[in-house]
Amino acid sequence: MITLRPAADRGHANHGWLDSWHTFSFANYYDPEHMGFGPLRVINDDRIAAGRGFGTHGHRDMEIITYVLDGAVAHKDSMGTGSTVRPGDVQRMSAGRGVLHSEFNPQPDAGTHMLQIWIQPDVTGIEPEYDQKSYSAEDKRGKLVQVISPDGADGSMRIHQDARLYAGLFDGAETAELPLAAGRKAWVHLARGNVTVNGQVLQAGDAVALDGEASVRIEHGDAAEVLVFDLP
Repeated sequence: MITLRPAADRGHANHGWLDSWHTFSFANYYDPEHMGFGPLRVINDDRIAAGRGFGTHGHRDMEIITYVLDGAVAHKDSMGTGSTVRPGDVQRMSAGRGVLHSEFNPQPDAGTHMLQIWIQPDVTGIEPEYDQKSYSAEDKRGKLVQVISPDGADGSMRIHQDARLYAGLFDGAETAELPLAAGRKAWVHLARGNVTVNGQVLQAGDAVALDGEASVRIEHGDAAEVLVFDLP
């Protein structure tokens, strides 16, 4: 079964410095039909104004993934970590028993476009963790690269959940197929461009839920940047 989640149907909040689209219920956006998909709880498509950002705030017992599409995010946290996340970088933070952090657009004259992703962990109360890794356009060109996993497969970053995240770039005749094991399902989010997923045409911001499908098939991309979540 394939279910389309059109970009325009997502929740939307524009705070001036932050323009955010919510795939699932978040903050003041509540939709009982879209509370998450398996352990995948949040995909926020955020655009942050120059020099603005999220002040210090707390999280606990959540796997938090930051995927920057354009611009930069300056990150600081109570673990003593400080880093700048740029396009091609993927940041993973396990909030565990509790962590404080801030995220700002350090650019004085350009906006930042990023995806903020939350996955519910399968363990609670652990020591907070942080990791960051870069993937070039060449790494992702015409294929799905595993960037998040429960076991560090293919050099991916580990999270505390039986979930895997793949990223890829697709144009023209470039195609990829990701098998799904029995009982698994997938969520495919198109970050930008156009692409066809299992016969369903997607535009930027669209997503599809795949349940009972044997695989995820990516084809007919046009400047497409695709995220695929393999979920229990």
